[in-house]
Amino acid sequence: QVQLVESGGGLVQAGGSLRLSCAASGRTFSIYELGWFRQAPGKEREFVAAITWNGGDSRYAVSVQGRFSISRDSVKKSGYLQLNSLKPEDTAVYSCAARTSRFRAFEIWGQGTQVTVSS
Repeated sequence: QVQLVESGGGLVQAGGSLRLSCAASGRTFSIYELGWFRQAPGKEREFVAAITWNGGDSRYAVSVQGRFSISRDSVKKSGYLQLNSLKPEDTAVYSCAARTSRFRAFEIWGQGTQVTVSS
């Protein structure tokens, strides 16, 4: 099994930056892709970004393209999400997730970290 723990959330003013981390443990060799998702109050959880664990291929939601950057360090068994030019609408609980195959859904989840952007 893989366990994921996020850190790095907090309160930031609009236009500011944060860096979220996702520490992976356990059977990390089984990770195919690491993703970040967010859920704002009263809204559905939405995809933010994802990166393949070995190849480093990344993809982003249109709403964060050009502002957020995903990366991973497979040696340190960690994933990162750099959030720049933050907007109040980016306020949400951010969670990292992993899937073990391109044919499987994201099934392994962290507990989430709160990001609050003030105007």
